[in-house]
Amino acid sequence: MLMTMSTLFARTLREDPADAEVASHRLLVRGSYIRRAAPGIYSWLPLGLRVLGKVEAIVREEMDAIGGQEVHFPALLPKEPYEATGRWTEYGDSLFRLKDRKEADYLLAPTHEEMFALLVKDLYSSYKDLPLALYQIQTKYRDEARPRAGLLRGREFIMKDAYSFDVDDAGLDASYARQRAAYQRIFDRLGFEYVIVSAHSGAMGGSKSEEFLAKSEIGEDTYVECAACGYAANVEAARAAVPDPVPYDDAPAAHVEDTPATPTIESLVDHLNEHFPREDRQWHAGDTLKNVLFRLTYPDGTTEPVAVAVPGDREVDPKRMEAAFYPATFTPFADEDFAAHTALAKGYIGPGSLGEDKPAGIRYLLDPRVVEGTRWVTGADETGKHVLDLVAGRDFTGDGTLEVAEVWPGDPCPNGDGVLQTARGIEMGHVFALGRKYAEALDLRVLDENGKSVVVTMGSYGIGITRAVAAIAEGNHDDKGLIWPMNVAPAHVHVMAAGKGEEIFATAERVARELEAAGVEVLYDDRAKVSAGVKFADAELIGVPLGLVVGRGLADGVVEVRNRRTGEREEIAPDLAVARIRELVDDGLETA
Repeated sequence: MLMTMSTLFARTLREDPADAEVASHRLLVRGSYIRRAAPGIYSWLPLGLRVLGKVEAIVREEMDAIGGQEVHFPALLPKEPYEATGRWTEYGDSLFRLKDRKEADYLLAPTHEEMFALLVKDLYSSYKDLPLALYQIQTKYRDEARPRAGLLRGREFIMKDAYSFDVDDAGLDASYARQRAAYQRIFDRLGFEYVIVSAHSGAMGGSKSEEFLAKSEIGEDTYVECAACGYAANVEAARAAVPDPVPYDDAPAAHVEDTPATPTIESLVDHLNEHFPREDRQWHAGDTLKNVLFRLTYPDGTTEPVAVAVPGDREVDPKRMEAAFYPATFTPFADEDFAAHTALAKGYIGPGSLGEDKPAGIRYLLDPRVVEGTRWVTGADETGKHVLDLVAGRDFTGDGTLEVAEVWPGDPCPNGDGVLQTARGIEMGHVFALGRKYAEALDLRVLDENGKSVVVTMGSYGIGITRAVAAIAEGNHDDKGLIWPMNVAPAHVHVMAAGKGEEIFATAERVARELEAAGVEVLYDDRAKVSAGVKFADAELIGVPLGLVVGRGLADGVVEVRNRRTGEREEIAPDLAVARIRELVDDGLETA
């Protein structure tokens, strides 16, 4: 049936919705693709569902091409499997929990690793059944504290999650490579620029993970990349360039000096330059070692203090801290924390008090740049005093290393001679080498070729389907509206009857039906009492890639073909319109 504007369940808006922060949110609402139902929850209208369905179709094609088999799980799930893996607790407040009338605990699934593992356990028991790849496209739920940006950060969303099952690590490596390659093909087809970056595994766990980020200035994820070698990582997983150890045979002994009223790095540097001037250069913040204390709180309510040492010219990045200590949350030390640790001199804390075997008894983690032989100025654990020429490895050590200092553009690349640049992106996909975490927790085993029971090794691979719609919109719009790529657009051509004569409407409808018969997807604006200007504005807002205007030019024997992306216009005879549009559609689909 021909899709017509007069009957389409849609209402375009001229004004931006009040809560819309980003272009995709504004334009998807104004173009009548989605409507807000509640914070972070959206209803999909007919135009939106057409785009969503095409994105899903692309994902299905590529998943099926690598041997994936589609299944479908419920969103309402019992507590027990998630309790077995620890995620009932680890997910914290982001999990939607509920009880049935019998007071049994359930959740709205944020992801389905547990259920996939149990399904395979129920049906398969031999290595001969593996490798196996299963996937689903299904609605997920997370209780986002601050849902924002329309479809980009919601509480209800559609995700494709796939899982691989192998008998050994070599099999997992092969499955991971197949899924990763399929993801590249999917994102190549979806019409936005993306980058693949190393990432933290977070709640998922596993030995390796990578994110697929759509490049966008409004993205919530910051990543770094090196143009020289191609290194790329989410900022949470970015590695620092670790300097070589420094010889310190000729380093002077560490010495404590009076540094009154210097509780901040800035005040300390000023004092050093005034009272302990260097011969080679001025002191700067990077010469100091800043010891920052936090209290970690684990999902079960237990707490632990931790101290982090970073060069004084850098701050601790909260996102990196969150990733490093997940599932624990962290808060900076408060007055009551300092009161409970009397060995700490607030504002003058140093390595002398920090460490599991030191007076404060607090785990002490060092930035990787604090290598053996480096010399530092840091707190002397006494109010108004700092220690100078404190040599790492000679005068102090930590209980381990931790990369949580902020990353700067221009930092040296950890892989070579290049430098890092920062950019922002929207997380579109994430691939994980899960290993045996979930299989062990749920006792997913098979008999190997020797008849020995072995734990299955798993991979997990997710794509945000609804988020993909928003990412495509973010990368394909102008100040007038959306500009959909041909392969995901709600229609291929927007036919407009732009005039009042009967011949105009009759010709427009005839051409629209001929286009449809030729396999072209058509949106026909047949509204009789709507001006041409309004029709043109709606067409630009909705963003169908091609337009066909039947208007005043019909008297001269021509109709107008419009390219929404380039703005190019072409006048042709009505009888040639179908063939020309078909040609342009085919070209657009080929390049998608």
